[in-house]
Amino acid sequence: MFDVITKFVSDLTNAEEPQEFTHSRKQLAEAALMFHVIAVDGVVSDDEKQRMTMLLSKQFGLDEAETEKLVLEAEEADGDAIDLYSFTSVLKRTLNENERITIIENLWEMVFADGVVHELEDNVVWRVAELLAVSSQDRMKLKQRVRDRSQAS
Repeated sequence: MFDVITKFVSDLTNAEEPQEFTHSRKQLAEAALMFHVIAVDGVVSDDEKQRMTMLLSKQFGLDEAETEKLVLEAEEADGDAIDLYSFTSVLKRTLNENERITIIENLWEMVFADGVVHELEDNVVWRVAELLAVSSQDRMKLKQRVRDRSQAS
């Protein structure tokens, strides 16, 4: 009986993303978090999707078709996800502190993309920062930096 329970728990904790995804787990995890931020308020605007596409293309050096496919896969992965941990655990294991900070900055870019900061978006960035071990101080500095950039443009 104990072996059955142990196997069940092991299967749950070792669950992989579906294998039909073509991008790396890291790319997909980051893109799915970005999509989650822009979708959490119930409205995905063109401005948000354009900003996400531009950031992913730049971040991963993808062409237009690859970026579009990654965005679609991210949307699907976000829809299939139960929680944020399935994405943040991949990132926390594979990225250094500066790379994790960059992810939080990119998430703030998503929050400010449509010019409206929704409390749910803010909350998601806070939770992701906690899961990625990005300090509250860094999270707030990044928020201010991105806010200042978005107001200047």
